[in-house]
Amino acid sequence: MGLQIFKKEVLRFPRLDTVLMIEEAIRKAKGDYSVRQLWQKLPKKVMWQTYLATLDYLEYSGKIMIDPENHVIWVWAPKEIEKLKSKGLVYEKAP
Repeated sequence: MGLQIFKKEVLRFPRLDTVLMIEEAIRKAKGDYSVRQLWQKLPKKVMWQTYLATLDYLEYSGKIMIDPENHVIWVWAPKEIEKLKSKGLVYEKAP
């Protein structure tokens, strides 16, 4: 049994440029928009199912979270994590 990344069957997988565009839109939005509002504000049209597949992937990878009010929030901060690691403030599990 493999990992379950997508919440529904995916008929159209997003291209890399689409994923990057959505990532950028989420970072700029700073959690101000709901899932649907963010989709409507994307600079290029994206099919709804492709957009949801991208959100599933970004949520699975730990880059975003969707709060109880359905707002999309960017949480990935690798530079901040490295700073915390250098100070010994991040606990890492052994392999």
